[in-house]
Amino acid sequence: MSPSASVRPDDLLIDHFDRLPDSLLLLVFNKIGDVKALGRCCVVSRRFHSLVRQVENVVVRVDCVISDDDSTTSSPSSSSDKSRNPFSNLFRFVFFGTIVKPFQFLNQFLGGPKRPSSSGSSSSSSLFLAEDGEVDQCGVTHHSPTQVLKNFNEVRFLRIELPSGELGIDDGVLLKWRADFGSTLDNCVILGASSVVYSSKSAYDNDGDGFCTNNNGGGGDDNGSIPESFYTNGGLKLRVVWTISSLIAASARHYLLEPIISEHKTLDNLVLTDADGQGVLCMNRDQLEELRVKPLSASSSSKRTQVPALNMRLWYAPHLELPGGMVLKGATLVAIRPSEQSAVAMSRKEVSDVSWVSTAFEEPYGTAAKILVKRRTYCLEMNSF
Repeated sequence: MSPSASVRPDDLLIDHFDRLPDSLLLLVFNKIGDVKALGRCCVVSRRFHSLVRQVENVVVRVDCVISDDDSTTSSPSSSSDKSRNPFSNLFRFVFFGTIVKPFQFLNQFLGGPKRPSSSGSSSSSSLFLAEDGEVDQCGVTHHSPTQVLKNFNEVRFLRIELPSGELGIDDGVLLKWRADFGSTLDNCVILGASSVVYSSKSAYDNDGDGFCTNNNGGGGDDNGSIPESFYTNGGLKLRVVWTISSLIAASARHYLLEPIISEHKTLDNLVLTDADGQGVLCMNRDQLEELRVKPLSASSSSKRTQVPALNMRLWYAPHLELPGGMVLKGATLVAIRPSEQSAVAMSRKEVSDVSWVSTAFEEPYGTAAKILVKRRTYCLEMNSF
């Protein structure tokens, strides 16, 4: 526009967002994903409010975790020992009230229903927050992901991120797991190491094959056998603890997801992870539908999904070198499947297929898994619990 051009008053009143089609705005909202940011978008206009409900890709980042028998909250920076103990009671993940204000403002703006507060002043419920949000002694309202997601009508891809992993481990110890669930556990892969160090000199061969030069994970000319010291110095016992703890953490997360899955029939993919990257629980569309059709079996001892009888395959390397100079000492990979699935795989001669194991983790840990599955395999069994 030239400086001499006149501007009509009507041009100043045009909302150019009104010229954008709904499909384009939905594309933007799906790229945003984060539920708190979407809550702020809701207060912009009635149109935004209606479109946010149709978002398919939603990310829920949980602010804190509290246990059923603890009225106090633990912040992401100071998780209590109780909230990191997989053997304690079920954890409820909740949102701090910091996200409540945009939604409350929205309801007031749109003339939504109101309810009296305990202090006598009025406050409103909101689109994404149920009426029964919990209030702690400091007056902060907490809302679970189930409540926050209540009125998202078209969710297909859902990612929930906890502030930290449940398993408290010592500094320098590596412990990662990935579990796939339907109505019960489908499979689980656990990668652990007693310590992680970095070396300036690495035997890693970067000529394109993606593995160490000797295929033994930097462990010398051994034949892949577990050394005798592994059984006598507590190494095996520690790995058993890692395995059981990871399975309990995974089954507790799965139990928490049941109400979300039952309420959102459109879900195609669900991931429940944590900011530490310690554990990842995944469910695809078939697994989600299985849980809706076949109710989960809860453990009688705690609020978690019962784990069936399992067959496990274990690989071990005393010393494993990875790209970038990372060295895993006492590297251990455990692949877990229910005994029934293992029997079916055996009948179909699929027992040697470990592609689902080697692709369970992102790099550099995916490379560690690929190296370990080339070593000698040890088979274990575990009863249901």
